[in-house]
Amino acid sequence: MKHISLRDVATHWDQNADQWAEDVRNGYDTYREHFTLPAFRAFLPDLHGLDVIDFGCGEGGNSRHFARMGAQVTGIDLSEGMLSHARCQEADQPLGIRYLQGSFCDKTELVDGSFDAVLSTMALMDGPNLDGAMGEAFRLLKPGGFLAFSILHPCFIIPGVQWKPANDQQEAVGFGQARYFARETFVENWKFGCRPNLDAVASFAVPRFPRTMADYVNAVADAGFRLTRMEEPRPSDEACAIVPRLARWRDLVAFLLLIEARKP
Repeated sequence: MKHISLRDVATHWDQNADQWAEDVRNGYDTYREHFTLPAFRAFLPDLHGLDVIDFGCGEGGNSRHFARMGAQVTGIDLSEGMLSHARCQEADQPLGIRYLQGSFCDKTELVDGSFDAVLSTMALMDGPNLDGAMGEAFRLLKPGGFLAFSILHPCFIIPGVQWKPANDQQEAVGFGQARYFARETFVENWKFGCRPNLDAVASFAVPRFPRTMADYVNAVADAGFRLTRMEEPRPSDEACAIVPRLARWRDLVAFLLLIEARKP
């Protein structure tokens, strides 16, 4: 098994940062634009007036959405490269967001019970210590506060998958799975498929830490949370019309898992 440390994760995301920020801000992450972020925003309760922390805030795009929803936002991320883009945008278009460098997997210097909500969008599957992240989320929340996060669906976005195409090879009609219980960490290399001039940019190198559904649910419960809600949203027909590849996730298999839990 390849060992991927926190330092390795930070190094990869520092290397990804410039291209990632450019691509996301140009709308090339079409899954995020038309599916994962709208689904997460619809999943959230009213954030107006709440103090929230964004675990794995990256270049700050999602933190800015939360701020526009009325929250007072703190973002934390391991990558100084990603945070530099977040801070530059905050300086240009202030929303009152505070950005901190650090790991959401470890105990931070923030005070116990500092926040009404801990949010995380598509980041927890990319951190090496899920139990640590859940423990820190629990510590940082006020009693009655909530945790809400989105991740790639652990039952389907797994190391051994294969789409089954129709006879004409044009569109997938099924989905094959294998190695659900694999625990081998790896680095996935990919690009945003709709980006123009794909050959002109390097692939992102994204560390992955495979886990099962039980791993996520038990980590939430073991930290002391009370699980309150789960959803497996499907892309809308409107989103599929804009991004046709989303139709396979609407019709065949789940791409996204959303979890909400409360601190007693």
